[in-house]
Amino acid sequence: MVKIAVIPGDGIGKEVMTEALKVLEYLQRDDSSLQIDTTIFPWSSDYYVQHGRMMPKDALTILKSYDAILFGAIGDARVPDDVTVWEFIMPIRKQFQQYVNFRPVKSLKGVASPLTNGKDIDMVIFRENTEGEYSNSGGHIYQHQPQEMAIQNTIMTRLGVEKIVQAACSYASQYGKSKITSATKSNAIIHAMKFWDEHTKNIVAQATPTLTLESIYIDALVAYFVERPQDFQVVVASNLFGDILSDLGSAIVGGLGLSPSANVNPEKEFPSMFEPVHGSAPDIAGKGIANPIAQIWSLALLLGHIGRPDAEKRVVRAIEAVLQEGAVKTADIGGQATTSQMGDAICQALVNKKHTARGV
Repeated sequence: MVKIAVIPGDGIGKEVMTEALKVLEYLQRDDSSLQIDTTIFPWSSDYYVQHGRMMPKDALTILKSYDAILFGAIGDARVPDDVTVWEFIMPIRKQFQQYVNFRPVKSLKGVASPLTNGKDIDMVIFRENTEGEYSNSGGHIYQHQPQEMAIQNTIMTRLGVEKIVQAACSYASQYGKSKITSATKSNAIIHAMKFWDEHTKNIVAQATPTLTLESIYIDALVAYFVERPQDFQVVVASNLFGDILSDLGSAIVGGLGLSPSANVNPEKEFPSMFEPVHGSAPDIAGKGIANPIAQIWSLALLLGHIGRPDAEKRVVRAIEAVLQEGAVKTADIGGQATTSQMGDAICQALVNKKHTARGV
């Protein structure tokens, strides 16, 4: 039995999580070999308002006993954003050594993008997830005085850079990719990014003779994502650069409502966490119109991680079938369907795909 911790979080996180769990329930009902037990934890901004903290003191100990975490979204006007991030998301990512943030960027039939030009976009972004620019090393002194000063340190370790690049190379080799693109800015950030470049080059060179490396300055790379996104296969980037590129990648294939992500501890010493790229979207929370596809696709990535790539592919095919048919679309992709209607349509597509596969 696989144990999954479910954290719906805030805003639309709760709404889209309901649909993901609906899909999981449907899969289990249809496939008795998919033995998954879920436990829902109410840790959120509501929890913070009641208890003065985002999660209990022993939350990480509790989560460590699970095989994976399915996460919704976090963020609420009542709680400062740095609190929700640094007292919730960051401790999970860092303490569980989820150093790979994996984000697929893929054209989906039925979703129009002005950037396809008749060619599919199909890349993955490997974002270093535990160090780099997102470090709490630094300080703020002389507040409210003319000499007021803030320092934010970027921390890159050789081990951290090597592990994320090795993960990207392993993926490229496994899936027959020939090129790694590295996001850098070593012409201006002369210590941290030159360090990044050096160790990225070494790891790619050791990976396989058929794998080539291109290093592109981040300002040029964001332009190339728009101008020629089909040219990219596997992109590896530091924490900040990877964060920016991932959201841009989501936008060029249809928006954040379609985009999943995985925070992965590849060694499986700790649970990995799977979540949509989007946030809690307080402007539409409670209206029942959020797109649940990113959350459902994140569930699919989780299924692949726990050793069920068949279930992962089945869910992704169902998502693609609904989008290609086009009868059910949420507002963000040009339709009027509710969150629940989209979830129901994907469940129905699971049935149709199963019957098609069996020739019924």
